[in-house]
Formats: sequence, structure tokens, C-alpha cells
Amino acid sequence: MNQTTTPVPRERDPADPSVVATRFWSRCDDGRLQCDLCPRHCRLKDGQRGLCFVRMARGGEVVLTTYGRSSGFCIDPIEKKPLNHFLPGSSVLSFGTAGCNLACKFCQNWDMSKSREMDILADRAEPEQIADAAAAQGAQSVAFTYNDPVIFHEYAVDVAAACRARGIRTVAVTAGYICPEPRAEFFAALDAANVDLKAFSERFYHRLTGAHLAPVLDTLRYVRHETDCWLELTTLLIPGENDNDAEIEAMAQWVLEHLGADVPMHFTAFHPAFRMVSHPRTPPQTLSRAREIALAQGLRYVYTGNVYDPEGSATYCHACGERLIERDRYELGAWRLDAAGACRRCGEPCAGVFEARPGRWAGRRLPLRFS
Repeated sequence: MNQTTTPVPRERDPADPSVVATRFWSRCDDGRLQCDLCPRHCRLKDGQRGLCFVRMARGGEVVLTTYGRSSGFCIDPIEKKPLNHFLPGSSVLSFGTAGCNLACKFCQNWDMSKSREMDILADRAEPEQIADAAAAQGAQSVAFTYNDPVIFHEYAVDVAAACRARGIRTVAVTAGYICPEPRAEFFAALDAANVDLKAFSERFYHRLTGAHLAPVLDTLRYVRHETDCWLELTTLLIPGENDNDAEIEAMAQWVLEHLGADVPMHFTAFHPAFRMVSHPRTPPQTLSRAREIALAQGLRYVYTGNVYDPEGSATYCHACGERLIERDRYELGAWRLDAAGACRRCGEPCAGVFEARPGRWAGRRLPLRFS
């Protein structure tokens, strides 16, 4: 289970503090260095960067080149991550860097995650500065998002340690494509995560993300059963690619069997982007159908996203059917949970991390600058 996170001294380049030494790599017989952070295992010559573009071989070691640098900071509603069962209504200080270790052709944040330009990293902040800013703004958590935080592992872990020391929680929005050893360190530092389960077929992962399904499923099982990190899932449904009934049913069955009925699932709408700009948008009825299929398989909390759907965004008691939390996009309406997070009508607990009263941040967005 999760352990108390303590700051790790980082060896940083005096000439460029954004360059730090890393631990998860090994030497190959041919002299190259193998990055062992994620299942890609990029083999790098000196001066060469991995697919993520932010980790590179330099001077006989693999370094991270974006420590302390961000494409921007913003206070968001926690529901935007999306996390519906983790401190509902609260605010979260969100930030990302650049690059990604997946190659999704449908990326919705491609301007940051696919960037090969370091000049988008216009802001700088040390971990303690981020924790202090979250506390000053009344944010209950800090989110690593916009691009996958796995690739800025060291920075994320250090921010989490600084936040935990201030009583601030941390969450990650990630594809879960990470090797076992760094995975244990990464998720031990977190309080919640939303993992993108992008599809339930190896064909989809290989063809549209350049990755593989099995490591993601391994991460999901690990987070659910070996950590205290609160877990929610998101699947972006793309017409004709991963939205057929049989695949959605198989996915829901796997989640039920391996993760349990209480793990929330979010089915969200695809908007044409990046290398799939000519692909059609996801019809709202596709999301509603996916939600019905997952509920029919026995999952208790299933949501729709990126569309206006009050029914699909509300939380219901799985025992008596009472609408526990009403949502109008990111704004909360009626709240029918007691102080212990149970249904006021029948007393059945609702799975999640709740406080006695919901937050009132609603749909506000507050950009922050550090430098």
C-alpha cells in the first residue's frame, strides 16, 4: 500500500537545472542506453532522445530535460480530469509539460503532448512553489495532466512529496504505460488517478497509439489492488474504432472481474483532432449506449463526458437508485450524501473519497503564472 513520500535529492545540471539524472535505465551490449521507464524501452545513443522527447542519453546516463518546466498552470474543477468520486466540487491546480510516450493519432491535447519544441515550456516552478501556490489558492489537490506525467516521473514524484508535506493531495491523468519499478514509486506518491483505457483491443493500441494493451491492464490491476490510490477510468469512444457493443461489453466485464464494480468509468466523446481531423465526432447516443452496456454488466458508476448529459453525469446510489450527486457539466447541484459518504435515503456507502460537504469551485478556470 502507499507509503509516505519523502523528497529524493536530485542530481541537477548546474548550467541547466531542468536537466536531472534518472534511475530507470540500463546499459546495452552495443553501448547504447536503454530507458526502462516505460515498456517502449527506447535504446539511445549519446545525445539521442526517446520517443517521449524529454528523456535523453547524455554523458553516459539517461536524463530528464524538463524538470521544473511547464506549458502552463491553471486552477480547474476536479471533475475536469475527470474524477467524479474524488473530492467532488473541489479545485485542483493542474499542469503539464511537453511530450508523451504514446503516439495517439487522435490526441486531444496534441499541441502539448506531441510538441517537440521546448519553447512551449514558458513557465518554471519548483515542487515547493507548486505546493505553496495550491495552498494559497485553496486548491485541495494538484493534478499532473495535459500530457502524460509518466514521462516527467521525477518532477511529478517530487511535486507530490512537497504537496503531501503541505496536506495537498496529488492526482494524475495518465495512460498507465509504465514499467513495474517506476510504477510502484509513481503511484505510491499519488492520491488519485484517472487512467485512459483507450480501447479493449491490441489492434487499436498498436495501430492508433503505437503501444500495447497488456501493460495498461497490468497497471490497472496494480493500482487497484496494490495501492491506496483512488482509481477512475476514461475511454474516448471513436466512431468505427472502439465503439462497438461487443468491445464495450468485453471491457466492462474485464473491469468488473479484475477491478471491481466500484471503479468509475467515463465514456467520453471524440472531437476530430491531430491526425484524425476528418474522422466524425462521437454521437451522444453512442456514449449513452456504452453507459447502458457497462451498467448492465454490473458496474455501479458509469458516466458520459464531453457532451451535455445531466443523467449520464450524475452519480446514483447502486442500492436504491437515489440520485446522490447532480451535475450540470462541472457545477454540482443536489447533494444527497451524508457526512460519511453514504446515501441519505438508504444508508448505502458510495465508493470514493468524499468530504462532509461538496466543494463549490464549479466550472471556473484560473490561470496561474510562476515566472
